[in-house]
Amino acid sequence: MFITIVKALSPDKSSQDLAESQDLIREIRDIANRQGVFILAHNYQPPEIYQIADLIGDSLELARSAQETDADTILFCGVDFMADTAKILNPDAKVLIPDPQAKCTMAHMAGEQAALQLKNQYPDAKVVSYVNTTTATKAVSDICCTSANAIEIVESVDSDQVIFLPDRNLAAYVSRFTGKEIIPAPGYCYVHDEITPQSVTAMQMLHPDAEIIAHPECRPTIIDMADAVCSTSGMTRYCRDTSASSFIIGTESGMLHRLRSEVPGKKFFSVAGVCEPMKRVTLEKIKKCLQTGSGEVLLESKLMDAARRPLQQMIEVSKSRQSRSCRTRDEIRKGL
Repeated sequence: MFITIVKALSPDKSSQDLAESQDLIREIRDIANRQGVFILAHNYQPPEIYQIADLIGDSLELARSAQETDADTILFCGVDFMADTAKILNPDAKVLIPDPQAKCTMAHMAGEQAALQLKNQYPDAKVVSYVNTTTATKAVSDICCTSANAIEIVESVDSDQVIFLPDRNLAAYVSRFTGKEIIPAPGYCYVHDEITPQSVTAMQMLHPDAEIIAHPECRPTIIDMADAVCSTSGMTRYCRDTSASSFIIGTESGMLHRLRSEVPGKKFFSVAGVCEPMKRVTLEKIKKCLQTGSGEVLLESKLMDAARRPLQQMIEVSKSRQSRSCRTRDEIRKGL
């Protein structure tokens, strides 16, 4: 089912550009409908990509949907590890990514060799890998996690030591809520890592009544300043349900498109930059992908089988343990 979440395109486009974009959106949807293509888009995609998507969400929501769909073809508007995850969880489907060069920099910072080296140093530790990792890294992991369920996943493993990769900031956040020893890898998301206390304070001076909502990939100093820490989809729910009317958002700036469309009447201000790999996906590339079948995700079957186990384990744990995709300031300060 085609879901239109955002009706307006980027305001800086000319009237002619907007008309051309709308024509392209209709054309893409017509092709996708005729071919039975299921289009997934991550929250950080541009608003025009929202308009051609069947589902918009965070990594966990999209992974579940990719696994559950009976569509023969999935087109993933996001970065490489997301399309790979869709293929791993639904190996019989044809999975397309409009730009195969849309590579998550963090996913490639700490790969399978880093996991194996840490495992060598800590033989009793379990390996928890963020979904923001390569397929080869997942294949040597015990279980995967997302920012929405990382704490619950770490608590679920039967080890007092946990190797967590690749995100050092998410690892630091998780360590606040567990008595287990978290052994981090040196990776990070450059968009979240570049959010500074100075930029948040400057925005606070402009909007003193706004609550600060941070993503768990932010540095600990930003987590300490936040009124709430949420995954991307958790941000939508939190901002909709709380009484506050304005928010300073500490995640990739594209998230403001979804927040403004799904939480009307409230104000949102970004202190983060742009994820360049996410923005490599364009309407033109999507149309070409649909017309030619280019950008197909091809993974070796044994590697997929090995990577599927920790992903499936994550999904099963998420079904049995309720994930807390948001935590408030008091909960963050209290920690354990």
